Amino acid sequence: MVRRRKVPMRKDIVTAEMKPKKELVRIVKSKEGEISIDPTGKKAGRGAYISLDLAIAKQAKIERTFDKAFNIKVEDNFYDQLIAYVDHQVARRELFGEQAK
Repeated sequence: MVRRRKVPMRKDIVTAEMKPKKELVRIVKSKEGEISIDPTGKKAGRGAYISLDLAIAKQAKIERTFDKAFNIKVEDNFYDQLIAYVDHQVARRELFGEQAK
């Protein structure tokens, strides 16, 4: 009998949906107050997850989601970097399939 592995689930802070961790990207606030994208999911700091969906990334910019989640002012250029990162990851998945991470 083959045991199935448990799929780690995380909550998207924009849509409040639970999704598999591989379908999300982690955003981290370090102790110094710096916000960054964490592609590995292992950086130290407080993390929040957002779906790898361009519309959701744009919605996060409009609603200033990470300003609220981390209680600090997040620059617009970070949101632009996030949108570009999500767009790139979506393109990679379409090109290479699920094994592209």
